[in-house]
Amino acid sequence: MLSYERLDKASVRRILRENKIYGWRFSRGKIDKIYKTYRFKSFVEAVEFLNRVKDVAEEMEHHPDICIFNYNLVRVTLVTHDIGGLSRFDAELAARIEEIYRSLKSTSRES
Repeated sequence: MLSYERLDKASVRRILRENKIYGWRFSRGKIDKIYKTYRFKSFVEAVEFLNRVKDVAEEMEHHPDICIFNYNLVRVTLVTHDIGGLSRFDAELAARIEEIYRSLKSTSRES
């Protein structure tokens, strides 16, 4: 099993900022989580994004909460469930998700 160290909000903000990962917000509640909503042109593009996130999450063995709503919006919520809070793995997965989003957006502009 992987070892996770719980990070406070200030540490998570610093890691995200240092890695130029923008737009993630902290959710309110007993457990610290970060989330971001992504907009797509179509439902198909939203599902493609979700599938790519699934592949990375499986590879990292770190699974986000994901919701598609209004057919073209995808909200991704990150938390390290094993520790009931945020860890470096959440920031790493956020970075990988940003790469996926940029890749999909650049592909959709080319078509």
